[in-house]
Amino acid sequence: MPDAQAAAQRRNRLYWLVFAILLILLDQLSKYLADTQLVYGQPNALLPMLDITLHYNPGAAFSFLSDAGGWQRWFFTGIAALVSGYLLVWLMRLDQQQRLLSAALSLVLSGALGNLIDRLLHGHVIDFISVHWGSAYFPTFNIADSAITVGAILLVLDTVLNPESRK
Repeated sequence: MPDAQAAAQRRNRLYWLVFAILLILLDQLSKYLADTQLVYGQPNALLPMLDITLHYNPGAAFSFLSDAGGWQRWFFTGIAALVSGYLLVWLMRLDQQQRLLSAALSLVLSGALGNLIDRLLHGHVIDFISVHWGSAYFPTFNIADSAITVGAILLVLDTVLNPESRK
């Protein structure tokens, strides 16, 4: 029986890693298409409140430190690498019953790695999803940012629904 449980645990861990890798690939493909097919800064309306607009973000969330002179690239790269390593170890240590937490960590991990890849390859993060209400615009974002946001929400939800997982 322990061998069957160990095999199931390995399959579960592999499942969540494959899920994260597929999200990274989707993120990178969407950024490649945005970077090669769109004109920088030119909005392309999809819906009344949704545009596809190519932007580069050398900073962090909401363009934090985007005009800091270049050092922030390596600072945010280092943070993303450390956080990704921590999340990967945490994910690999979870029991297969911890599905919500596994999904949350996989989402945050894939988003962090997706944006880390951008920083390493381009020196900035490629953003292209632009949501607005009239002339009020939310900062442009990408699939990796969305994965991080949804993952963070699921982490909070897991904490509320499964308080024993905090241990």
